[in-house]
Amino acid sequence: MAEKDRIDLEWKILDRAVARLRAGVLAVVFGMSAACALFGATVWLLIRDSNTIGPHLNLLGNFFPGYAVTWPGAFIGFGYAFLTGAVIAWCIAWIYNVLIHLRHKRKSGRKNVLPGGE
Repeated sequence: MAEKDRIDLEWKILDRAVARLRAGVLAVVFGMSAACALFGATVWLLIRDSNTIGPHLNLLGNFFPGYAVTWPGAFIGFGYAFLTGAVIAWCIAWIYNVLIHLRHKRKSGRKNVLPGGE
C-alpha cells in the first residue's frame, strides 16, 4: 500500500508541475516572432540592394496574396506571418492542453469535460 501512496503523491506533484498552455499568449508570441522574422528578411533583402532581390522569398507570394519583396510587401507579409504563426501556435497549445487533460483524466479517474468547456 505504501508503494501506491508514493505513486499517487508523485502524480499529484507532476500534475502541479505540468501547466496548461495559454493559447492566446502563445499565439501572440509566435505570431510576433514569425512576423518580425519575415519583415526582417524582406527588409534585409531590400537594404542589401542587389540585382536579384530574393527570388526564393518572392515565392511566398503564392501563399500570401499581395506579398512581394518590396517595402509595401514587407508590411503585408508582416500581417500574413503574424496570422499564420498565431494560428499554428494556438493549434499547438490547444492540442497540448487536450492531451494533458486526457492524461490527467485517465490518471485521476475523473469525468471532466475537455478544456474550454469547463
